[in-house]
Amino acid sequence: MKRLISMLSLVVLWPLAASWAQAPVLQYPPPNEAGAAMGHLHLNTGDVEANKKFWTALGGTPMKVGQFEVSQIPGVYVYLHLAAGAQPSSGGMVGTVVNHIGFRVQNTEQAVTRWKAAGVKVEPGRIPGQAYVYSPDDMRIEILEDKSLAVPMAMHHIHFYVAEAAIPEIQAWYAKMFGAKPGMRGQNQAADMPGVNLTFSKSDTPTVGTKGRLLDHIGFEVKNLEAYCKKLEAGGMKFDRPYSKNPQTGVGIAFFTDPWGTYIELNEH
Repeated sequence: MKRLISMLSLVVLWPLAASWAQAPVLQYPPPNEAGAAMGHLHLNTGDVEANKKFWTALGGTPMKVGQFEVSQIPGVYVYLHLAAGAQPSSGGMVGTVVNHIGFRVQNTEQAVTRWKAAGVKVEPGRIPGQAYVYSPDDMRIEILEDKSLAVPMAMHHIHFYVAEAAIPEIQAWYAKMFGAKPGMRGQNQAADMPGVNLTFSKSDTPTVGTKGRLLDHIGFEVKNLEAYCKKLEAGGMKFDRPYSKNPQTGVGIAFFTDPWGTYIELNEH
């Protein structure tokens, strides 16, 4: 009887154990002193398969995370999923507060040759080692060469476009909220976090928020997320989705919108 019970237990638990074994282990950059690091980008796309092919050709590793199709590039996870209530976006990210994102590669010329052969739309840059590629949804992605890069490709920057007067404010806000280190990237004011540079430029026209657009939100990993959210709420922060835990995964999660319209997800894996 004991042997029968043991065998039945094994039969019942085996699928669950198999699913645990198959679940990807997500790896994020070590957090900064504020406990924050780059996490993910969530794209609203109506054609997941076309985007999987694009991000794989670009150099990403495809994987399944829960219900989401994801492409992993060192420094960031790119989620390919049409959010509930959203419409597939056209026109890329231009016109939103987050104008584009950027990646580094070891050798731009070699990467461009490989991408063109795979059918990726590529445009030359204005400076040596720079290029631009476009996703099936016309998402503009800047490519910069870094010969010292230890991997073929890695996340580099998120480029915000705001009113000129708001540039010092948004730089200070990300420094206060996430411990981003203020500085410069070229001629642009910027701030660095583990895994990503946040770049701030002047927009000559008004921009709109990201929620429901092609780049729906950016995600940061935050240590001690529940305490972090309580501190923000005590300071007057209004959350779009207050702190909670995913009942299936135990991952801490919360959402809010920055003062310029960037929708932000906070996680604690």
